[in-house]
Amino acid sequence: MPGNGRSSSQWSSAGKFRVVLETASLNETEISEYCRSRGIYPEQIRQWREACEQANAAGETTLTAAQRNEAKAAQKRIRELERQLKRADAARAEAAALLNLRKKADAIWGKEEED
Repeated sequence: MPGNGRSSSQWSSAGKFRVVLETASLNETEISEYCRSRGIYPEQIRQWREACEQANAAGETTLTAAQRNEAKAAQKRIRELERQLKRADAARAEAAALLNLRKKADAIWGKEEED
């Protein structure tokens, strides 16, 4: 028995996890019988199962200071590159417009001969 006579609030995480594993394949009736034999409630097992399922999610959101700084630097670099890309696109669009105007002007007035 995971609790060894202790109340369920004093059980170790490993003991609670063991209960979740043992009851994973049981139906409601079997879980109720299991709980009666160990002095716990089915609701506790549900809470422990949810905690087990969410255990890795909490670790994913927790970042170290170095990881936060690295992510911040990467975001700053991305913003700078996006600004450069916008400037390059604007310059390219301006050059295309000027080239188009030059072609139209040449078509209307003819190409000037250079001396």
